[in-house]
This record gives sequence, structure tokens and C-alpha cells, in this order.
Amino acid sequence: MITLYGFGAGFGLPEISPFVTKTEVQLKMAGLPYRKERAMPPASPKGQLPFIDDGGEAVADSTFIRAHIERRYGFDFDAGLSLQERAQAWAFERMIEHHVYWALVGARWVDPVNFAKGPAHFFDGAPEHNREKLREDAQFRVAENYLLSGLGRHAPDDDVDLAVRSLFALSVQLGDKAYLMGSKPCGVDATAFGMLAGVLSPFFESALRERAEGFPNLTAYVDRMMDNYYPEFAWTPLRQAA
Repeated sequence: MITLYGFGAGFGLPEISPFVTKTEVQLKMAGLPYRKERAMPPASPKGQLPFIDDGGEAVADSTFIRAHIERRYGFDFDAGLSLQERAQAWAFERMIEHHVYWALVGARWVDPVNFAKGPAHFFDGAPEHNREKLREDAQFRVAENYLLSGLGRHAPDDDVDLAVRSLFALSVQLGDKAYLMGSKPCGVDATAFGMLAGVLSPFFESALRERAEGFPNLTAYVDRMMDNYYPEFAWTPLRQAA
């Protein structure tokens, strides 16, 4: 039995982290039994979530976990894709994880209202005498990484404009297909779904979310993936919420 370590449900989502969501969906895609446990990043071999324990072997980072599943269990997440399509799927995954992700970080962690509503509560269990200091330090570190990513160097409207160009690219790639690369979900769909669900969750108000809602095929895609992989989760379809 594989054990998947993640943050758990929150922010109106079945899993707080888009990267943990990616791995969880890929475990479901591969049909592998697993159990899920809550953890914090310091418990991981790489200081980040997700990580898995597979028969005593710890594997950290969603991309390396995928490679582990493919190698150990012989499952091809991109079965049916041509070599060119596999290359395109990889390129979209990098765009999502290294561009859209940082826009999501900005909306959750840098915006003071959203930080107070969401990530600040990660520290509710800390000793009261240094709880606020831990919150301030964590927000500062994340804001610093956001700056280093490049998006944080721009004015708020400008960074959203840049992120929306990536959302536009995803919308064009999806078109009227059910999934990004065709009629069946593949590896990149787990990545895209995790990130887009995080952006579109009604829990947070943000300019990024408002702009993302302007792509009807992306909102329908998130609803479809949620129905497929988290049917038990109390998710209000975005098309109804809008």
C-alpha cells in the first residue's frame, strides 16, 4: 500500500496543494491503491509536499513520484500520445508549474486578505507567544520566492496579465476537447487540474480567479476532472457558482 503525504482538504478543495492533487490524481489514474496522511513539508526528504512511502521507499516531488510509478508499476500516463504530443504535454506542464503556480502563490500568500483567510491558519497550532512571528516569517519567505520567480517583480495587474496569457494558452490547447491532449486524460491533466482548481476555488477572491472564470472551457474542465477523480467531494460546479 502506497502512503501519500499531503496537507489535506482546505480552501474549498479536496487538497490544499496543487502538487499533492497532481500526485493523488495520477495515483487514481494508475489505479493504484493508496492511503493518505497529513504531513508538513519538513517531514519530506526534500522539504516539500507531496512525498510517498512505497514499501519503505520514500519518493518526494510530484514529478519524481510520477517517474517512480511509471518505472515500478509499468504505467504510461501518456499512452496513446505521439512523441510530439508527449513533448507538448511536458512543455505545458512546465508552464503550469513554473508560471501559473507562482500567480496562484501571489493570490494566496501575497494578498493580505487572502493570506489572513487561508495560509495564516497553517500556524494556528503553534505556541501563542510566537505564532504571529511564524506567520510573518513564512509570508515573507514566500513573498521573497514570489519575487525571485519573476512575477513578483511586476505590478499586481501586470503579473495577472502575464498569468492570463498562460491560461489563454491552456484554453486554446483544450479547445472543445474533453482533456488537454484529446478524449482521454493523461499525465498533464493531473497537473493542470490541480493548478486550475486552486486558481478557481471560490474560497479566495482574486483578480486571477476573476480572469480565469472568463475561460468557460477551463471552468468546465475543472468541473469534469472533479467529477471524475473526487466525486465524493462537495464541490459546487463552477458553471453553477458563476
